[in-house]
Amino acid sequence: PIGAAEKEVPVPIIESKVGKYVTINGKECLNLATMNFLGMIGKQEIEEAAITSVLKYGVGSCGPRGFYGTIDVHLLLEEKLAQYMECEEAIIYSYGFATVASAIPAYSKRGDIIFCDEEVCYAIQKGILASRSTVYYYKHNDLDHLVELLEIQATKDRKNPKKARVTNRFLVTEGLFINTGQITNLPRLIELKQKYKFRIFLDESYSFGVLGENGRGLTEFYNVDRRNVDMIVGSMEFSLGSVGGFACGSSFVIRHQRLAGQGYVFSASLPPLHASMVLKAMDFFNKGRVSFMSEDSFHTDQIWV
Repeated sequence: PIGAAEKEVPVPIIESKVGKYVTINGKECLNLATMNFLGMIGKQEIEEAAITSVLKYGVGSCGPRGFYGTIDVHLLLEEKLAQYMECEEAIIYSYGFATVASAIPAYSKRGDIIFCDEEVCYAIQKGILASRSTVYYYKHNDLDHLVELLEIQATKDRKNPKKARVTNRFLVTEGLFINTGQITNLPRLIELKQKYKFRIFLDESYSFGVLGENGRGLTEFYNVDRRNVDMIVGSMEFSLGSVGGFACGSSFVIRHQRLAGQGYVFSASLPPLHASMVLKAMDFFNKGRVSFMSEDSFHTDQIWV
């Protein structure tokens, strides 16, 4: 039944699985609005994994990871994500938006400096706001403007070296921008990182499972060493067709979030059925049953499989 709120504000009411086709208000439509990039929703193997998980674990955890909400499938998923992304360690969150919004203020605090592309997604904007850091926005994908801002800061640092020594500097950007559909020039960002000494946080929510020969995102797309990116953040709500998010990088970086990432510490852990769904979805990646975009085939490969 449709509630009073839905009657007052007309919204499309979905009455089927959210797949390539979807039934809305009794009419079958071609779904051009989906974030289900790889068609994982509705795959029989993933549905069976979810059902098996519900029968074994129930439908939820009702507890945060640090108390009594850590379930074995959470650890399996973190291990699998770290291996897949070729990083030392990974951490999973129960809500995709909260992942980057929690990760940023876990490291950057008042007095620190963040350089950020002006077209980043809303979750990044909220994470920066929560950090209370000083933020400098550079024009969208205009790294020459970024250099100008970095040079201004370098001049300030030379004038006050004592303050500069205790100021952390970060660059936060998306791999594939949800607002514009463009990708960032990661190789040049890494060059600038080495010159101006800042840490790179890369949100791969929309590029994970899409870009790169094996779907590992922008680092694989450009064939750059993932160790040059201090932290990669991604969502499990798009290419993987589930719920939640993850961050991966060195163990030194990731473990800090288990105490300081508010969305991790204070939220009930990811329902085990969703973790099981992601584990099964990643089997499609590992078995080569999904087509991804490499640099040579960008804009030409078919994403939906």
